[in-house]
Amino acid sequence: MLEKNKSRGIQQFGVLVNLLRDRQGFLEEIRQGVRLQNKISSLFVSSSIFFAIYGAIIGASHSWGQALSGAIKLPAFYLLTLIICFPTLFFFNVLFGSRSSIQQHFVVLLTSVSVISVLLFSLAPVTLFFLITTPDSYQFFKLLNVLIFGITGIFGVRFLYEGMQLLSQQDEVGKKTRTTILRSWLLLYAFVGVQLGWFLRPFFGAPDSKFELFRAVKGNFYLDIVAAVSEILGFR
Repeated sequence: MLEKNKSRGIQQFGVLVNLLRDRQGFLEEIRQGVRLQNKISSLFVSSSIFFAIYGAIIGASHSWGQALSGAIKLPAFYLLTLIICFPTLFFFNVLFGSRSSIQQHFVVLLTSVSVISVLLFSLAPVTLFFLITTPDSYQFFKLLNVLIFGITGIFGVRFLYEGMQLLSQQDEVGKKTRTTILRSWLLLYAFVGVQLGWFLRPFFGAPDSKFELFRAVKGNFYLDIVAAVSEILGFR
């Protein structure tokens, strides 16, 4: 039984390793509809684990409770953003000529999220280093992670764009329109992600505040970042 569970765990991460080693081959399998259900389950499990680890690290800047909260909320954040935006992309693509299945669309989106999770996991030692060496620099640590999330998000979006373009190759009718839809959808995805992240906060937890699972919705993400930069630069 133990060996069977171990083998299953290796298989879950093996799908993600194949994605990293051979992106084009992996995307081609999606286009051909090869083992889509297996890809969905494996990518979901492996990416959730990586997100949970990174969420726990950034939450540890406040307390153990915040670390546990971050380990739950960070995977939920990426998955919910995908679920909220997915129907818009799929139905608009179908409307303008796409013959790719709902599973194919979903796997492509999930691969981009998985790429983000791997990149965050790879940067976890860096984040942990600054957490340990700058324990009193909350605003710096927060801005550092905003930068990290931004960079990893850009790579994930790039992978998503490549994957959707590959799916579109088999449906030439309406391809130009679907490309325009994809670019507009990426903006929607970014705005939904920012708003959802603001709604689910705190992920870090201010050092002078008590543990909160959720914080009252007020202000916005952009004003908070301006305030953090101003504090670091000594303007407040």
